[in-house]
Amino acid sequence: MPTISLKEDAFQFCKDYIKNRFNRIQNQIQEIQTALTTETKSSAGDKHETGRAMLQLEREKLGQQLAEVEKVSQVLSKINISGKQKYIGPGTLVKTNGFHYFICISAGEYVHNEARVYCVSAATPIARILIGKETGDVVFFNGKEIKVKEVF
Repeated sequence: MPTISLKEDAFQFCKDYIKNRFNRIQNQIQEIQTALTTETKSSAGDKHETGRAMLQLEREKLGQQLAEVEKVSQVLSKINISGKQKYIGPGTLVKTNGFHYFICISAGEYVHNEARVYCVSAATPIARILIGKETGDVVFFNGKEIKVKEVF
């Protein structure tokens, strides 16, 4: 698979990851909202209030997760993947002697045919070590030598 296409596919994987996560959280919030509005007061008043309080806490937690997803989505919208890059930075695909890394957002492993790409944010330890490097540079991570073979 051409590397530019692999980069574009990894970028789409990141977009889909955020979209799916956003939709899942939205659905969970909707389910809690429905549960809060349909729950009727029972004769066990304290039990009812405790249940409502737990649902409201869960809704707040999901609201925080939603805000985090929106923040990551904004980071993703600023990533430019066009063209081949000389130096590693956000939006670059990096081939090393060990793994392929796509510096974008932390979305996990993208697998296409034989290619495995780790989608990592610029804040991850491996990305912080790689950013600013170019083809041929050697870095050390977790006691292992990593050679940058290509930067796209």
